[in-house]
This record gives sequence, C-alpha cells and structure tokens, in this order.
Amino acid sequence: MAKLKRDIGLVGLTFISVGGIIGSGWLFGPLLAVQHAGPAAVLSWIIGAVAMFFLAITFAEISAMLPIPGGIARVPHFSHGNIVSMAMGWTAWIGYNTTAPIEVEAMLKYLAPYAPWLHAADTGDLTGAGITVALFFMLLFVAVNALGVKFFTQVNAALTWAKIAIPIVLSGLLIASRFDTTNFTQPGGFAPYGLQGIMAAVSTGGVIFSFIGFRHVVDMAGEVRNPKIAIPAALVLSIILCAAIYTGLQIAFIGALDPEMLKNGWASLNFGGQGPLDGVILSVGIVWFLSFLNVGSVIGPFGNGLVSTGSNARIALALSQNGFLPKCLQILSSFGVPLWALALNFLIGILFLLTVPFTTVIALNGAAIVLSFAVGPIAVVCLRQLMPDHPRSIRIPAVKLVAVSAFAIATLIVYWSGWDTVWRLGVALAVGMLLLLVRFWNRLDEMDVTEALWLVPYFTGIGLISFLGQFGEGAQKQIPFGWDIVLCVLFSAVIFGLAVRSALPAKKFQTYISEEEVLDPKKPIIGF
Repeated sequence: MAKLKRDIGLVGLTFISVGGIIGSGWLFGPLLAVQHAGPAAVLSWIIGAVAMFFLAITFAEISAMLPIPGGIARVPHFSHGNIVSMAMGWTAWIGYNTTAPIEVEAMLKYLAPYAPWLHAADTGDLTGAGITVALFFMLLFVAVNALGVKFFTQVNAALTWAKIAIPIVLSGLLIASRFDTTNFTQPGGFAPYGLQGIMAAVSTGGVIFSFIGFRHVVDMAGEVRNPKIAIPAALVLSIILCAAIYTGLQIAFIGALDPEMLKNGWASLNFGGQGPLDGVILSVGIVWFLSFLNVGSVIGPFGNGLVSTGSNARIALALSQNGFLPKCLQILSSFGVPLWALALNFLIGILFLLTVPFTTVIALNGAAIVLSFAVGPIAVVCLRQLMPDHPRSIRIPAVKLVAVSAFAIATLIVYWSGWDTVWRLGVALAVGMLLLLVRFWNRLDEMDVTEALWLVPYFTGIGLISFLGQFGEGAQKQIPFGWDIVLCVLFSAVIFGLAVRSALPAKKFQTYISEEEVLDPKKPIIGF
C-alpha cells in the first residue's frame, strides 16, 4: 500500500514556508505600509513578525510532536473532535482552493503588457485564450505536485531562491543608488501617524497578512524527515529570514524616495498607474532592473500557487481522515501523493476561476484562511493536558501565556480582515456545517457537540465586534480604534479559557489518536 514519503528536509521545508510568505505582496507592501505609518512602517514589519512568531511557535510544538499531513485540519480532531476539525479544516480548504485561481490571474495581470490578448480590452476579463493559459498553469501546479514531494521541493527551492534574491538585490541597489536619510524624519517625523498608524500598517497595511504563509509547514508535516528538528527550525528560520527581507526592502524604499514625492504627506504617496517599486526604480535610474522585477512579479504568484496546491491536497486528505470528505481522497499514488485530492481541488479551482468574480474570490480567500490559525494556540495547551508525558523536541515556556497571546493575535487577524470578509467567512462556515450534518445524518451521535460549543460564542462574538468595529466595508465604526483591539484581546482570553476546558475527554482522545500512526515520526503514515 502506498505511503506518504518523508522526502522533505530542513532546507526544502524552510523554502516551502518562505515561498508561502514571500508572494506578490512584497511588490506593494512597502507602499501600503508607509501610507499608514510613514517611516515607522519599519517598526510595523518587526511587530508583525514577532506577532506571527508567537502564533507559529504553537504550531511548531504540535507539528514536531504530531507530524501529520494537513495538520490545520487534523490536529483539532485530536484536541476537540470532528466538529471543530471540520470548521478549521473546511475554512482552510475553501481558502486554499481559491489560491491557485487568484495566483494564476495575478500572473496573467503582470503578463498583460506583454500579452494583451490574455484580457478583453473593454472589461479586463480573461479572454478565451486567457482562460486556456490559466487552466494550463493550474494544471502545471497539479503536475509538479503529482510527481512526488521530492520533485516538488526541488522545483519550489529553485523558485524560492529567485523570490529571495530579487528583493534582496533590489534593496541593495536602491540603497546604493539613493538613500536620503531625511525621509525618515520628514515630513512629520519618524512616526507621523503615531501608534495608531503603526498598528494600522500591521493590520490593514498588509504586514500581518504577509507572514501567514508559514502555515504550509504545518500542512506538509507528514512528509518531513526528522520532523522533531526540521519543523520548528523551518518555522523560526523562515519568519526571521522573511522579516529581514521585508524590513530591509522597506528601509531601502523609504530612503530611495525623492523628497518631492512626499510634499503632500505619506498618506498621499502614489505612483500613478505604476507599481510602487517600478516607480522607485525609474526614479533612481536603475531601469535595467525592471526586467528582473517583472520576472519576480511572475515567479512570486507561480510559487505561491504551486505551494498552496500541494498544501491543499494534504488538507483534503486530512478532512477525509476526519470523516468529512470521501475516503477515496486518502488513496495515494505510487509517488506517495494524494492524487485524488489534487484532482478534486483542481476541479474546484476551475469552478472558482470560471464562475466567481475575481474580487469575490480574493475576499473569500482571506476570509476562509484566517480563522484556521486559531486552532494552534488552543490545541497546544489541550495536548499538554492530554499527552503530558509525551516527549517534545520543542517545549514552549509559559505555554498558557504564550498560547492565549497567540490566540488573541489569531482573533485580531480575523477582525482586521474586515467585516466584508468576516461575513463571507460566516457564510462559508454555515455551508460547511450543513455539509457536515448531511455527512453524519445517520450517525449524529458520533458528532462531538459538547467539545465544539465554544465555537458558538466565538463566531458570534467576533462577528459582532467586526460589524461594530473599524475595519472593512460595511463596518459600523461604533467601537473606537484602540478600544476595539482591547475588546478583541479580552474576548479572546475568555473564549480561550472556555475552549481549553472543552477539550476531548481522555478516553475519546485515545480512541481518536489510535486511528493513525502519528506518535512515531520515523514511521510513514499510511493512506487508507
């Protein structure tokens, strides 16, 4: 019987995480951040990295101990049962299924000046030829993943080297070409919009969302060699490396600006129809580098689509093991790949590409992914109680304090995504719950209802805070900025305590954990 192959080493796993973190966001992040915070955007990147480190370290302890595929969907099954694992896995799965169409369309938009036939001149929509090219790239994502995780990591590593090199080289060129230190104090000083501006850059300026690609390490954990070392090391190394790249690019961007561009203030900084990095490159006179920037503009989305396609197959596999999706998705090919899961996700991706407007797909992508982060901080504490004596290669000190902080960060990520995103998340969850009821219709007694009751006040509360808060179209802005963050943190602390108390009883946990060979990371996991 085919088995998942543990062919991913530390470097390959780190590059999977880096490839997920550094996408196309680096092309626009420096501008968005300074529009909110001015030069203090540098601090925003550091704050965002530290916040995401708290969240990632909870997954590091769990995944190093339980190196299983599709961990975001599978781990909550062991801590809280099938309903919670459905909620987290379903939202992640929906989000990942929208990623490939989004990244392909982003690639084609970057290619539009060189291939105008990809888009209709009047509407900007993909033409028939454009759709054909998009489907080709989506199929290419599947083909690379289908040839085995070893081949996938080799291709991704090559792409990631380019994704790392281009922003680093650009930062150096900008600093060497023009670095005006007065831009860090004028106009308005280093932090012209104060603490509120710094935090706004973290939240709506794209900083925090730039780091969420670390999740792919958790999804691919079932195919990692020496997971006790590789998983926590990859998570830490990737966040540190990407934080250095983003911060360095932000510093270079600020220093390279012509002071004339800032005469109306940071919030009014724009480059007309050009991308911000294109504008700065032309301004300092390194026009020859535009070709490399264009290559990076295509490699970034392609790499993200490739990694997300692989991760999503593991999410589908995990949902199948949870009993939510059909068992056939657990069948592995001779390359040790869940081929049926790749095929199903490909078909759903085509459906999104052909039937759902691009802006709606983007909103749904953000809505569906952000919630799944909440499971890590809760599960790490619950598994300390359920598996107190099991050896851990990484053991978080003051775990409850770290975990409740990380859960608050996860909640804030959901809140910062905006009301227009949160209500779509509610719709996606409602559809998932309906499908779960259909799946368990003849065996409702098998549903872990008691352990999932904390989800009701959590979803209701975050929806209400989002509706009355400051972020997103349709938000009522009744809760002042600052107080909304305090309210989210306090609310998170209450829900966190309730969720930890709702963990599976020991007997049920032993039943679930025995269903899969997860306790010895040297043993490959067998598809059913």
